[in-house]
Amino acid sequence: MQTEYYKEYYTLERTNWWFLARKKILQDQVAKLFAGAGTIRILNVGAALGASSIMLQEFGEVTSLEYNKECCDFVNQQFGLGFIQGSITALPFSDNEFDLVCAFDVVEHVQEDLLAISELHRVCKPGGYTFTTVPTFKMLWSEHDVINEHVRRYTMRNYLALFDRKSSSIHFKSYFNFFLFPFVFVFRILSSILKGKDQKKAPRSDNSKISNGFLSKILYRIFRNETFFLKNGLKFPVGISLMVISKKSQKPLHLES
Repeated sequence: MQTEYYKEYYTLERTNWWFLARKKILQDQVAKLFAGAGTIRILNVGAALGASSIMLQEFGEVTSLEYNKECCDFVNQQFGLGFIQGSITALPFSDNEFDLVCAFDVVEHVQEDLLAISELHRVCKPGGYTFTTVPTFKMLWSEHDVINEHVRRYTMRNYLALFDRKSSSIHFKSYFNFFLFPFVFVFRILSSILKGKDQKKAPRSDNSKISNGFLSKILYRIFRNETFFLKNGLKFPVGISLMVISKKSQKPLHLES
């Protein structure tokens, strides 16, 4: 995340239709995993400006880690959330510490994505879960990815290839933001064409391009309604993002060759 962008991001996380709808979808998935479980230990990696950590506090004790020092300083000064500065590829925690390890739209920011997934798995307790989301499909690459400093976008197949099936199993996987997929595809293609005609124009995040209140409400309802399908175990065949919930095995799994 670029330094000049993080203050705008603070507001976006709390008011933008995409963040609000995504929060509801993620919240329902966590509630489904830990219904009646009591207080759990949660690690939120890449916690950005704190909105996801505040959401996760509903379920247990949350430890938040963020790579960007200015983000850490800003959130700690504003909320006293005790953010820890650190990298997803070298988590400053012992093995088997957390019941739930989250990284929402984080893995796509790092070159060593295999190491990142391995680290999330390492600090997760046996029987616990890792819950990650990433953006999808290279054809959707746009200035939104540039401003957010993404390294790549994924398909379900190449993202699942990062997970070690010998020590974990995939509890749930699905694309999401399915209903808006065709509209986002067209929007990004047109934005790319217009950007090409004006090279002097600075890159902008998609989230800052839609400011109309009425349109934002419509987009929010369309996106948020996907939680009904996802929390009932239904999976979307395509989407702007994907989610994977992996369960760490109690003991190593021995797969047949």
